[in-house]
Amino acid sequence: MASGQQVAEQNLKAFIAWSTSKSDDDFREYVHRGKLNRSEVAAECGFGKSALIQNPAIKSALEALEARLKKTGVLPDQNAADSLSSQEPPMRDREAKQRHQDGQRLNSLEYENASLRAELTQAKALLERYKLMSSFLEETGRLPR
Repeated sequence: MASGQQVAEQNLKAFIAWSTSKSDDDFREYVHRGKLNRSEVAAECGFGKSALIQNPAIKSALEALEARLKKTGVLPDQNAADSLSSQEPPMRDREAKQRHQDGQRLNSLEYENASLRAELTQAKALLERYKLMSSFLEETGRLPR
């Protein structure tokens, strides 16, 4: 069982890995009322929403990320955020992660299928050889060299 500090470090590593894997366009899908949607961020990182608030390292990393995104124009300023709260949020493709996982699974299954077909071809060739040896043994009573 991991201690609280180890879990906090793992959560921080997961957040940093998540934030570095996203582009500015990806972050635009998470904008809600001028900030990143905490629930969606926590769900994608694989920890609870409370970790974003209670873990000081994650909290400061999230604040730094949001500050950077405000500088690059991904997140609106506070005044613009108030006007955006009255608008409808952009629709985000919630099934994109599932489709990505399905694609990876499909690729691994296709690879496994191809390797099993090759193995089956080899087994059939060996079976033919042993059938010939068996019939020769039945006819002559001795093994061929």
